[in-house]
Amino acid sequence: MSFTTCPKIHLVLFAILVACGDSSAALDADSDAGSGTGTAAGNDAASGNGGSDTEADPGTTAGAPTTADSGTPDGTTDSIDPDACPLVTVPCIDAAIQDLSLHDDKVSDAEVSNERDDADWVSRVDASAGGTMGAAQNPWVYLRFTDDGLERVDLDDVAALESGAWDIAAKRYGIRANSGSSGPSCVTVAAPAGDYAGLDAAPPDAEFAPEHYYDDACALQEDGSGLPGSPAYRMAGWWGYTGCVTTTGFPFALRLADGRTVKLVVEAYYEQGQADCNDNGTMGIGAALMTWRWSFLP
Repeated sequence: MSFTTCPKIHLVLFAILVACGDSSAALDADSDAGSGTGTAAGNDAASGNGGSDTEADPGTTAGAPTTADSGTPDGTTDSIDPDACPLVTVPCIDAAIQDLSLHDDKVSDAEVSNERDDADWVSRVDASAGGTMGAAQNPWVYLRFTDDGLERVDLDDVAALESGAWDIAAKRYGIRANSGSSGPSCVTVAAPAGDYAGLDAAPPDAEFAPEHYYDDACALQEDGSGLPGSPAYRMAGWWGYTGCVTTTGFPFALRLADGRTVKLVVEAYYEQGQADCNDNGTMGIGAALMTWRWSFLP
């Protein structure tokens, strides 16, 4: 059975504006105009690069993709104790299918590559999902952290709602962890103060929390960006908007289902030109071909 997703409100606005010939207004509408204050606000539905979404061919990303299967038949991986992290039923599945543009008949083949940089992994993730106008018709890319780098997990979106094999998922601006509103596992997220380099130990347990972007009535909790339908992902603070998609440099800590903790910072949203975007508001090249820096914390 295939689930049908509804077009995002901002995409409809984009199409109307383009039809009217107002390309600058279309850019604003498709670039999360609600976050024009420069405050961070993550969302898979927002696009940030409007009509000039110059994404590179995913095949140009350096390195061969690393993939992983979906784990054991019960949806867990061999390294996870199911008693320590029992899978639960994800609430508000019908709402999530529509709001997050989830698919049950498509599996992402996005490229993921890894390089070592001293103690860190530098992972490049193709979260472009078909570009600005194609994002709603394309799946999320599901990933897990391993001793050999960040690996893609080959699941369709609906199967991922029942799987503990993945830790984190990405699509355009959206980055979500496998817990709470997002998935059946127990990957929690903290947003510690300071910078990535200075984060040398796991934050206190009290700082970690699961995804929680639906209330008890399955009403979407938004991220405060002002863009309708923008989920309050736990990692929403990684980006801002000042004419292009800036990276804030905020570090995050993720406690995985196996008990280990990862620290992570999104270094770049664009394949090229992130520094110029951050400094001057100039649009980069290769939107949503992201660079993540991460490592396991002691």
